[in-house]
Amino acid sequence: MSWQDNYAVWQQQPVMDLALQKTLTEMANDQEALERAFSVPMEFGTAGMRGLLGPGINCMNIYTVRQATEGLAQFMETLPDATKKRGVAISFDSRYQSETFAHEAARVLGQHQIPSFVFDALRPTPELSFTVRHLNTYAGIMITASHNPKQYNGYKIYGEDGAQMPPKESDMITDYIRKVTDLFAIEVADESPLREAGLMTLIGENVDQAYLAEVKKVTINQELVDTVGKTMSLIYTPLHGTGKVLGERALRQAGFEQFTMVPEQAIADPEFSTTPFPNPEFPQTFDMAIELGQKQQADLLIATDPDADRLGAAVRQPDGSYQLMTGNQIASVLLRYILQASKDAGTLPANAAAVKSIVSTELATKIAASYNVKMIDVLTGFKFIAEQIQHFEETSENTFMFGFEESYGYLVKPFVRDKDAIQTLVLLAEVAAYYKSNGKTLYDGIQELYAEYGYYAEQTTAIDFEGVDGPQQMANLMVKCRQESPVEFAGIKVASAEDFQAQTETFADGHSEVINLPSSNVLKYHLEDGTWIAIRPSGTEPKVKFYVGTQADDEATADLKLANFEKAIQKLVK
Repeated sequence: MSWQDNYAVWQQQPVMDLALQKTLTEMANDQEALERAFSVPMEFGTAGMRGLLGPGINCMNIYTVRQATEGLAQFMETLPDATKKRGVAISFDSRYQSETFAHEAARVLGQHQIPSFVFDALRPTPELSFTVRHLNTYAGIMITASHNPKQYNGYKIYGEDGAQMPPKESDMITDYIRKVTDLFAIEVADESPLREAGLMTLIGENVDQAYLAEVKKVTINQELVDTVGKTMSLIYTPLHGTGKVLGERALRQAGFEQFTMVPEQAIADPEFSTTPFPNPEFPQTFDMAIELGQKQQADLLIATDPDADRLGAAVRQPDGSYQLMTGNQIASVLLRYILQASKDAGTLPANAAAVKSIVSTELATKIAASYNVKMIDVLTGFKFIAEQIQHFEETSENTFMFGFEESYGYLVKPFVRDKDAIQTLVLLAEVAAYYKSNGKTLYDGIQELYAEYGYYAEQTTAIDFEGVDGPQQMANLMVKCRQESPVEFAGIKVASAEDFQAQTETFADGHSEVINLPSSNVLKYHLEDGTWIAIRPSGTEPKVKFYVGTQADDEATADLKLANFEKAIQKLVK
């Protein structure tokens, strides 16, 4: 059907959500918006779906949420009855329509006699991952658009291991979703009968306490926290999101007493009124935390994104300014602390292993190697880190110590199978206390790592491809890079090129080797000077991400190299 036909179907509905009907009327003369909303169905991948709020088959609304849940329900009906009856855990963040979408999902599941366990108020994504495992549900649904602006929302499905649904099951669910062509014919049950029948259960504090009991085990050196950490000044901002529900409780439980939440940003505000881009990767996200930190001379500033799976940090310098740390830097100091503390305590396993994504810093690999700890590289997506943890537990081949992605996502203890900013909040505060006990900061800690292992610098650049033809432009760029594979970047020759879709690595002399990872639309180039450059289309946003990781003797040289590679990337895109 054309976008005009799809638009007509929505216009002709006798019963329509009033807010969506109003927006639909307002869009009548905006052809670009109509074409974007009605041309193609919202893409549903291994990371679920994410899009603008509003009417249309390519937007987040109660009808597309019902469609996605109907697909999940139909898939679950193919499973043994005992598996189906384990049900689905559902959580949501502070965004517009999040709670409504969560309840709509429960109503669709209930119509299929599938039990749901719905949080009574907003909760973090990592707690949803924990809940799936804790309640032994078959699946989980998280309503969130993570760190996107206020105009977005999203829908993620988790598997029974607490990780995002793996590709095989996700593809099967997607097939069922696509078969649901009439969004307005999906049947939903009323909540009251579902509650009475035990097919919809509200959960909350009972699960919070179980989750926090596990978080308590994240602390490594309680004596350090009870002495230095107890008096260390800390500013925490949940950026108007779910971190406010458990972040304060987790810090206080660990023993940190001198911390302050940024009051204006401790409000669950779907407008994100103080920070239009609630992403801890962005420096402006810390503006209010820095202002408050300077008044209190705080040692450390920490921000978590709206669904509390990502975390960023800034540390106070001697001159009173604050230095932001990258995701790779935070991961590196965390990994070093975990391994060194475990070694000092005599608890570092002989088969210890850490896991990171293929676009994350190689500094972590070097740190792990210095402790005889195995570093395993996986595709981008925390579900692949979760798969490794599951493999470790099933085979006892390795003991999980830490997992991370460069995009500010970390996991310390595997009672959660996704990024967990609440765990990281507690441990990073402990690491800051460790450096403070030595008269240093976290920033000093990363500089010590550079002095010991060499200077590593990384940069991520996202190129937007907006509009209806954005996906095709992204696909064309990837095709071009495969057909006309770059032989150099900024004058540095390519030593080998990895194509994770074809699962092959091709070397400059022409020979190829097999890549033992699942197929994925990612390209990675290894240059002769040790630099690597990766290209990956985003799975949730209309953008292609370019990652650069390089080494140098000092920061100035590394920055110059990054600037030159940035120019080469822009040239490639043009």
